[in-house]
Amino acid sequence: MGCDKASVEVHGESLLSRAVATARRAGASEVFISGRRGAAYSDLDCRVLFDLKPGRGPLSGIERALDVARFPMLLVLAVDLPRMTATFLRKLISRCDEHAGVVPKCRNELEPLAAFYPKHCLALVVSALATKRLAAREFAEACLGAGAVSVFHVSPPDHSRFTNCNAPEDLPRAAPRRSRRRGLAIRLGGHGKID
Repeated sequence: MGCDKASVEVHGESLLSRAVATARRAGASEVFISGRRGAAYSDLDCRVLFDLKPGRGPLSGIERALDVARFPMLLVLAVDLPRMTATFLRKLISRCDEHAGVVPKCRNELEPLAAFYPKHCLALVVSALATKRLAAREFAEACLGAGAVSVFHVSPPDHSRFTNCNAPEDLPRAAPRRSRRRGLAIRLGGHGKID
């Protein structure tokens, strides 16, 4: 993308701010940011967690969050899902119990970075990292195999919740829709505009 995805702005709001607000609207009592050293996060009023061993992808952030979370269930929410809503996350929450979380399955793919994991999945993520199995979907499959999560089959009307931004050309497609009378303006962390 050429810049940190978290700072990319859609409709005047960074992807990170949007994800934090969505988690809070869904009912999150405790919000962490899996952050990078040297980045500014103070305006979000969240505890920032740094990877114990950087460079291992999202599982390092999941490991840290599961380790420090005070509550029995952890929502993992990637910043690059700007169409995710609190309403959809509450649907997922309703499928959790105190011992089992839920991982959405959209178009036959598990979506491990918009999922709920119970704290006891910490042992599974530690094992995955120790054996260099760094793929988030593989971790979700291990959680499923251990009975720690169930699958939530995403219905077609909600497929768009999983449209992500991995490149600048993805932004217009992934941005939450606004009134058709308004233009879509997306700012890339101060690097320019795409209209």
